[in-house]
Formats: sequence, structure tokens, C-alpha cells
Amino acid sequence: MQTKSGLTPDKYSGTVDSKEVKMYVLTNGKGTEATVINLGGKIVSLSVPDKAGKLTDVVLGHNNLEEYLNSEEPYFGAVCGRTGNRIAKGKFTLDGISYQLAINNGPNNLHGGLKGFNAVVWDAKQIDNQTLELTYLSKDGEEGFPGNLTVKMTYKLTDNNEFEIDYQATTDKPTILNLTNHSYFNLSGEGDLSVNDHILVMHASNYLPTDDTAIPYGKPDPVTGTPFDFKAPHAIGERIEDDFEQLHFGKGYDHTFVLDKEDGELALAVECYSPKTGIEMKISTTEPGVQVYTGNWMSGNFEGKHGHRYPARAAVCFETQHFPDSINKPEYPSVVLRPGQTFKSKTVHAFSVK
Repeated sequence: MQTKSGLTPDKYSGTVDSKEVKMYVLTNGKGTEATVINLGGKIVSLSVPDKAGKLTDVVLGHNNLEEYLNSEEPYFGAVCGRTGNRIAKGKFTLDGISYQLAINNGPNNLHGGLKGFNAVVWDAKQIDNQTLELTYLSKDGEEGFPGNLTVKMTYKLTDNNEFEIDYQATTDKPTILNLTNHSYFNLSGEGDLSVNDHILVMHASNYLPTDDTAIPYGKPDPVTGTPFDFKAPHAIGERIEDDFEQLHFGKGYDHTFVLDKEDGELALAVECYSPKTGIEMKISTTEPGVQVYTGNWMSGNFEGKHGHRYPARAAVCFETQHFPDSINKPEYPSVVLRPGQTFKSKTVHAFSVK
């Protein structure tokens, strides 16, 4: 049996950390299809109709479980946690207690550490053809974080061609949490060599400039007059090679955009469109920021799905999240979760053609 995206579900089955991994297939009434594996909650394919009605897989990924386990892109389609993005020098203090996390990205902690949520096996329960529920208990001390943290993610493919991600979490000790999904999108179809032609609008008047290790200085800067101004539509590649220090640091875009929205409000954040396929993706989120990453460090060294290679800028990530290093910057929205509280977050990817 093959999925509509041409994948063989059996190739994604196996045992990791003595837990069963398998592929789950979500379909809606419009023929759209998403496939997910419970290793890291990874979205393996997301196939939506283009302007000619042809199903187009718009996320990068691998052909089988083995490739995911050995990938040089360990975050393809995955949930990142406990804390997506970076914590400076892996250090933070909470309620007077100091914590040291793994250093796994230059001098910093990235995406939860050496074995973040992207690399663990989640318990999966397919509710119906359109809904998958994934749960994970991150034990007290895992990757250096305090508290037994219980996380539930729900992936839903609606009949309006929306892919919804709902997050919920509770803890038994004060801890920090910043969950995001790290899908690599190419709306011309995975395997297309560049997203430079994608037209992008960001509902963000400010962004967070960083040092050369991708840690924000603190204060947001206005995007006006910079290559980060996507308030009006621009091609992603139009200014990506500009002589601008922030672009040099990241080899392109790898920055948090501060969304123009109320705290906790589900609001439109991103509009991205491929002139080739006519596929448009609109992302709404309750999160305060979106990390835009233009795949600057991808190498093209390995074969992805269907033998395709993924060179630099063959994809763009829109990681809806709290800000990097928030725990060390009291002026940022808080990433602290305490016993008795329930963390809730929602991100919706809505697909259409124009």
C-alpha cells in the first residue's frame, strides 16, 4: 500500500527505545492527505491540491524510519521541546535554582538539547480519519529540565484544508516550555530547489536582531527599511543576499518576527504563496512570534523523499513560538509553566490556491 504522496507506510515502522514507531495517515473530504510518524511527532508529508487540482506534497522529509533516525536534518517536520529555539549558554535560573542544559548549537542549547522532543517516541492514538493525538511524559530531569511534564499534541486535518496543531501541557514542578513544529515547507512541492520565488507576507512590524550565535539582544527592532520588512508582499529571495549584518549572521533569514497581535489571540501571522503551483499557505497562531528560517544550512548531501535533494534554501520554516532565550529576558513573554497551570497553544496552516 502507498499513500497519495507515494510513500510506503511499512517503511516507517520499527522499534525505537523499545517503543513502536509507525506512520499514521490523515485524510479529509477534499482528498488532502497528511502523514505523521510518532517519532518526534514528525509530519512526513502534507499533500494539498495545486491550482490544477494536482496533489502536491509541500513538506520535506525522508523515505523511511532509518533515514529519520540518522538524518543530518533531525528536525524535519518534528515537534521541538521542551524549549524550541535557543537558550544562551544553556543556562537559566528559575525560582532561585540554576540549571545547566546541554550545549548543542555553538555555545547555546537548541530545541531542547541532545535528545529533544523531536527524537523521542510519542504515544499515538488515531481518533478518526482526520485527527491524531500524541502524548508524551517528559520526566523530571530529562535533558536537565525540572518537573514531570505531560504533553498532548493534537494534529487535525479539517475539511477546509487546514492542518491544525493543538498543544497542551501540565507540570508537577515549575519548569520552562516553548513548543513549536519545525516543518520545512516548499509550496512548489518538496524537491523543488528553491523557495526564493515564494511571495511572503509577515504580520509583524518588528523582529529580534541577534548576536552571531543567534541569541536575540533583547529589544525588538522595527522591520521598516530593512530586508526583514514583509508587511507588504516580497519574494523571499529578493533581499536575502543584501549586505546586512543580520543576514550575514544567519546566512539568510533565521530570526524571530514579533507578531502584531494580542497575547494569546489566534491571529493571522504568515501568508506564503508559490507562483509555480498557486498554493497559498496562511498560518494563524496564538503564539507571540514566528521564527522564519530559510534552510540556509541545508547541504543537499543526502537524498530525501523520492530521491530528491534538498540544497540550501530549498525550504522555509515558520516556527510559531515564544521568543528565543525568553527565560533569560524578563521583558519577553514568559515561558514559565507552574503546577496547576495548563499550557495551551494553537497553530493553524490553511491551504488554498490563487
